Amino acid sequence: MSNWHLPRRTFLRGLGTAMALPVLESMLPGMRLLGAEPGQAAGGFPKRLAYVYVPNGMNMADWTPATFGADYELPAILNKVAAHKKDLLVISGLAHAQAQAYADGSAAHARASAAYLTGCHAFKTEGADVRLGVSADQIAASQIGHLTRLPSLELSCDRGPRSGTCDTGYSCIYQFNISWKSETMPMNPEVDPRLAFERLFGSGDPRLTQEARIRRERQKQSVIDFVLDDARSLQKKLGAADNRKMDEYLTGVRDLERQIATAEQTAARLPADQRDFRPPLDYDFEQHAGLMYEVMALAFQADATRVATFVIGHEGSNRPYPQANVRDGHHDISHHKNDPGRIAKISAVNQYHMGLFNKFLNRLKSVQEGEGSLLDNSTIVYGAPISDGNSHSYYDLPVLVAGKGGGALATGRHLSAGQGRTGTPMNNFHRSLLANLGVKTEKFGDSSGTFDQIFSA
Repeated sequence: MSNWHLPRRTFLRGLGTAMALPVLESMLPGMRLLGAEPGQAAGGFPKRLAYVYVPNGMNMADWTPATFGADYELPAILNKVAAHKKDLLVISGLAHAQAQAYADGSAAHARASAAYLTGCHAFKTEGADVRLGVSADQIAASQIGHLTRLPSLELSCDRGPRSGTCDTGYSCIYQFNISWKSETMPMNPEVDPRLAFERLFGSGDPRLTQEARIRRERQKQSVIDFVLDDARSLQKKLGAADNRKMDEYLTGVRDLERQIATAEQTAARLPADQRDFRPPLDYDFEQHAGLMYEVMALAFQADATRVATFVIGHEGSNRPYPQANVRDGHHDISHHKNDPGRIAKISAVNQYHMGLFNKFLNRLKSVQEGEGSLLDNSTIVYGAPISDGNSHSYYDLPVLVAGKGGGALATGRHLSAGQGRTGTPMNNFHRSLLANLGVKTEKFGDSSGTFDQIFSA
């Protein structure tokens, strides 16, 4: 048994199904032998990178710690992730100069979402001739995407229009896509949890995948049932620790299937006025976001991808949040005009979003990898491309980093990247994160260097 190595790219297979495995102890000797594989943490575990995007800015008074360094107190919004404080970096002073208007007039939201991962100024057009730049996640996907089944994973809770204008002369494409493979090719995010699930566990053949899904639904089977024989055969060869990891993983996959089915049934029964605001997905928002977070967690656990983005809501979203006792539209209240009541509602929405994020961090922390966890081997960036929604400020942005990046990040601190409008370009930060994955960049977007303070206390 001690000399038996399991190839990292082993799949459990069945009709229309090819299920990637979690990173098991049996795989590590072979992964360590690879050595030169980029983005490898201590012990041979892969490093992962994700960006979680929230719209319409933040109530910065309830976000920004009063002091820098390790001895800082968490304000109200960040207090929602207080259990993970030792695994966090709060960064103040990063800026998006390319989201500024220059000569293009208004449309603050379109330019902000466009610049978030590209550091580029969006070409103003209402047509199909969009032009921007390659985003940080896609730079990573181009260099390390071949190591996993999916080069990258793009998720969202908002389905966006593929044409037309959404923000004063700018194509809707800019507001509903933060991931760009090239200057003219956005990576449209998946908004349907069922289809995101099939991307992870389907065979790769759309016809077979659809056939298997229909059969599973008709016979009330799980994707696990299709690969059960393969799984049992493999588990006979695994040690006790790997069998525990396999059981946890397979249970997680089955639970996600059940949650998706429950959400679909619940959505079908909801009165029209209680459904999610954007058809055709009528999921309850909290269910929807939770399902997408779980898809991302399983994708990282199975090493199906190492790069992901998740858009909680598109820039300019006017979704109400009755779950947070806020029935006004989010975008409406972001233009608070210094009204204390509206500012309090913004903070409530921000805290609600952060509470959902905290559940995701708990999930990553629960997956053991060697002496650490999946969270330890990940870098999860949470933030917005606007600080104050009322003034549409593109400097001193709200940026939170969770996870230790495979042991490279010196967490537990509040860092300063500069002050005012002359803060450090966000792309400098992106470049440092990419370097930690083994991804090489000289310059992209408006980067002027790197932001390596994240690596040393």
